[in-house]
Parts: sequence; structure tokens; C-alpha cells
Amino acid sequence: MPFQIDSFDAYLKAQKESQSDPELFWSGIAKHFEWQKPFTEVLSGEMRDGSVRWFADGQINITENALDRHLKERGEQIALQWEPNDPSATSRSFTYRELHEAVSQFGNALRSLGVKKGERIVLYMPMVPELAIAVLACARIGAIHSVVFAGFSAQALSDRIEDAQAAMVITADEGMRGAKTVPLKSTVDEALKENTSVRNVIVKRVTSGKCTMVQKRDVWWEDVIENSGDESHCTPEIMNAEDMLFILYTSGSTGKPKGVVHTHGGYTVYAGYSFANVFQCQPGDVYWCSADIGWITGHTYIVYGPLLQGGTTVMFEGIPTYPDPGRYWAICEKYKVTQFYTAPTAIRALMACGDEHVERHNLETLRVLGSVGEPINEEAWHWYHQKVGQSKCPIVDTWWQTETGGIMISGLGNLSPQKPAHAGYPLPGIHPVLVDPQGTPIHANEKEGLLCIESPWPSMIRTTYGDHERCLNTYFRPFPGRYFTGDGAKRDKDGMYRVIGRVDDVINVSGHRFGTAEIESAINQTSGVIESAVVGCEHEIKGQGIYAFVICERAYEGSEALKMRSAIEAQVVLGIGKIARPDRIQIVEGLPKTRSGKIMRRILRKIASGDYERFGDTSTLLDPSVVAGIVDQARHLQSREQ
Repeated sequence: MPFQIDSFDAYLKAQKESQSDPELFWSGIAKHFEWQKPFTEVLSGEMRDGSVRWFADGQINITENALDRHLKERGEQIALQWEPNDPSATSRSFTYRELHEAVSQFGNALRSLGVKKGERIVLYMPMVPELAIAVLACARIGAIHSVVFAGFSAQALSDRIEDAQAAMVITADEGMRGAKTVPLKSTVDEALKENTSVRNVIVKRVTSGKCTMVQKRDVWWEDVIENSGDESHCTPEIMNAEDMLFILYTSGSTGKPKGVVHTHGGYTVYAGYSFANVFQCQPGDVYWCSADIGWITGHTYIVYGPLLQGGTTVMFEGIPTYPDPGRYWAICEKYKVTQFYTAPTAIRALMACGDEHVERHNLETLRVLGSVGEPINEEAWHWYHQKVGQSKCPIVDTWWQTETGGIMISGLGNLSPQKPAHAGYPLPGIHPVLVDPQGTPIHANEKEGLLCIESPWPSMIRTTYGDHERCLNTYFRPFPGRYFTGDGAKRDKDGMYRVIGRVDDVINVSGHRFGTAEIESAINQTSGVIESAVVGCEHEIKGQGIYAFVICERAYEGSEALKMRSAIEAQVVLGIGKIARPDRIQIVEGLPKTRSGKIMRRILRKIASGDYERFGDTSTLLDPSVVAGIVDQARHLQSREQ
């Protein structure tokens, strides 16, 4: 079984083989990796009850495949290239040998602090090389890493630490993003006020190194490495294929974030396989994903995927518009990037800044452009293709999720047909199906349905940490025997998929998912708020914005209303982070509820989109007149803004 597909005919053949004998297909892919103990059993269990297991009797440590196996042939090749936030600051690079030594050194440091296999470690760090090193070191010694995006609030961080019952937090004094300095250690201190599970906090000096250190608990990164000795070899832990590799928290339709669990064996296989094929990346290519490691994209396609394939992965500390909107393209030129992967939000924002920021840079080395996080609109697709890719680079418009572990539907470099705003075909071994609300497959093309996956794949979610029932209820019980993605999609006459967006109570903001209940819970903590309902609305840059309808204890007018909106925004920032701050807050007298008390969100979505006329059947509403009141208020708000 060829690991990397080299033609569209080869793709069609591989997809056919994966359907006729999936175990033989995935066994062939998995044997391209080095196993501590070879597997004899490929697949067991069923999606119906969430009991799927891959390569279960095999043993493998992902870091041996990402680092050790490359040392002989490409030990002196750059593995990790770091670009600082400030373009005048010194960049840093690590060869495979140097990265292996840094990971081994920090792995030994973790062991010297008593970290054991299976313990959970939360990382709350800026985009500095030590974040990638810490992730890999955790995996090397069998600790379970859980990276929390450094933009989340103390409360959101605390919730994740508590859910994971983390034994350690790894952070920095501060982080740099554009012209802003982000407090990190102080946020960790706030998050740990009531905590009883965390034994140690490791702090990396990134800025001034000025922060409060708690005696006996906190230790500087440099000190813990120095105290661990000079040993540069760290024996990789023997890991069963189904041992947990990491937990990554993602928002769901209830208020509590879900801890998505991925495992060493299946994730290794699919991360390496999907990266190599989607980006058509060869060892030695310079690949750059602009995401943050706090999200799944950063896990799979900054850290693990590129290193598994022996590539050079670029890691960027800053933002696309600092110090000017040409920063991304300057980095592509500086490092001669061959594959570039970013989000439609960034593309739209940079498109609005003007073509001149792209045109002044030499982007001749680019071969493949990628898009991730949300469906890319056609205008942005064409600009990306023509201006950045100079009409010669294919765009892989990738669809996948935290729960899938890797890209599921996408073009394969320049091998696949291109169609703007369409993700395209599923990767070999991935078998999507569109169903109606009753679960009946939709065979007709050009008809929208609910996107499900028919058969297991190696990097699929194993459970939600500490709550397997939630995993079953969310992904496997809605359509028994299938994985339910929560997305709606269409399939064209050629079989290419176009993902429409979420069909559940999840909002996709700049490619990041937030459960409406999570945001509503934060809003409802505001003094004077009785109840709220949140829906997504169109946003020119972010794709989807957050529109909040809020019932307060009394009516507010003028400056009082502005103060209440500011208080609500501040409460969301406190409870979740700035990234979840509502784009529009409408204070209302009531919400459209059915007689059973359920909020009819489709009505609110229409109002949020500016459609005030066609609401369909409202006969089940307890008080239909509430809708007219909300519409009048929305019209009034709109007229004031114009």
C-alpha cells in the first residue's frame, strides 16, 4: 500500500481498496511507521457504542516516529523554524538532532519532578519553541498533554485544569501578540486559586521574567532543566496504541467544554498519512501552518504531521497584521515556504488590506495553499489563488474537526480537481454519507443533508475525558453505526463535497467553535441579566459572529443600555476570553419559546441575519407576539447604526 499518493488515478484506486478491505488498507498505511511492538490486530469494536480500537495490541511512541527515526538521514536538517512576533528579534531554528536533544532534556526534567505516565499536564503558553518542545516531551514520557489556547480567561483555564485533574501546568511569564503583551503567569495563578490537583507550575521566561512565583510549587523552565542533569537521552515510554496521547478541549452544545481524547497509535498513523497526502509534502519541504498550537490544527499540522513526514515546520509567534499586513508574505519569502496553511478569516482580513502587501514579496517557492477552520467563500478563494498563489498553486480547502484528529475531506495537493468553496473528495479510507434527519442516506446530488462518516478511521475520537456517555450522545447515538459531525453539507454531481456549516448549537468564530450554552452561561453571570440566547450571524471577516439576545431585570435606555452591554461583554471576556466577545448584543423583553420552554433559535438566526419577514410556523410558540417585539428592537438598532 503506497503511503503517499502520486496521481488522481492512484487516489481512486486507494479509495476503492479502502472500501473493499479497510483493515488491509489501514494495516498497510500503519506499517510505514516504527512500532515498539508490531500490531497483529488492526480494528476492533463498533462506532455504535464508541468502542472502536485501532492496532490495539501494538505499542508505539509518537515521538520516536517524529524525531528518532529521522536522526540518521536528516539529523542536521531544520525540523523547527521559529519566527518571533517582532521581526527585528532573533529567529530560532532546531535541527532534528537539536530538537531531539531539547525534547529529551525537558522530558528528563519532567521525570525529575515526579511526572508519571498517564498524568495530565496542561500547557498555557505563547507560540514559542518551548511550547512544541513541551508537547513532544509530554508524549515522550507518556504524560497526557492538554494545551489551552493562551487567549482563554482564568475561569476557562481553571475549568479545563479541573476537568483533567492536571498534575502540572506549563506556562510563561507573558506572551507577545502584535503590539500587545499578554499576561499568562498571573492568569494561571488566578486559575489555580481553588485547585488541589496541580503540584508544580513550570514558567518559561519570554519577556521580562517578572512575575510572582509560589514557593515549592513554581519553578523556572531553565532551573528545572539544569536540575535534571546533563543526560541528553530520554528513553521513550512504552505506549500501547490505545494509550491516551492528549486531551484537547472543544466547545459543545452544552455549557461544559468537552475533553476530546486522542491516542498514540491511531493518531500517529492518520496525522502522518493525512499530512503527507493533503500537502504533498516531501522530506525537506518548508511547510508553514499559521494556526496556534492551542487548537487541533496546531497539534496535527504544526507539531506532529510535519515532523512525522520529516519536513521543516515553521512556527510563528505573532499575528498577520503586525507590524504591517505583509507579515505573512514576508515570512513565506524569508524561509522559502513551499506549503502554506491558514484560515479564511486571515485571508479575508489581509484581502481587505490591499494587494500591494502581497505583490511586494517573492512567493515563487509556494506550491500548495491550504484553508482551514471554516468553509472559504468564493471571493476569498479567488484572491488567495490569484494573488498569493499566482494562479499556479492548488488550494486544499480542508474539512475536519478536533474530534476527527486529521483532515477528512480535501484536495490532495495538485492531484485533485479544484472547485472554489468546495472541500472536494474524502481522503482514501474516509467514507462520508449525507443523511436526512431520520438517518436515511441522501443519494441525490445537489441536496443538502447532515454529514456523517460511515466507517471508523484511525484518528477518530475515542471518548470525551471522564464522560463517555457525553461522547456517545454527541457523536454516535444520533445516527447509530455512524459518526455524526454536526455539520450540514452538499455533494455536487461529480461527488465533491461542500460543507455548509454547523447544524447544532455551535458557532464557528474565525474557525474556532464555541457552544451557545457556554457563551450564554457567561452572559447570565452578569449582574442584572435574567436570561440570554446566542446565535451565529454573518461577519465579513470572521465568517460567523456572535449575536446575543439578552433579557434583563429592567429596561435600559441610552447610556444605561451601553453600560449594560459593556458589562455583558466584560463578563464573557472574564468567563471565556476576548475571542468569544459578542459582536452584537440586543436587550429584549422576551425570547421566542415553545410551550415546552425551548428557545426557537431559527427565528433568532433569521433576525440576526436581518431577515424580519419569513419565520415559518410559529404556532408552537408560547407567546408569538414576542417575535414582533424583538424585530422592532432589531430594526431600531439597525437604523441607529446606519
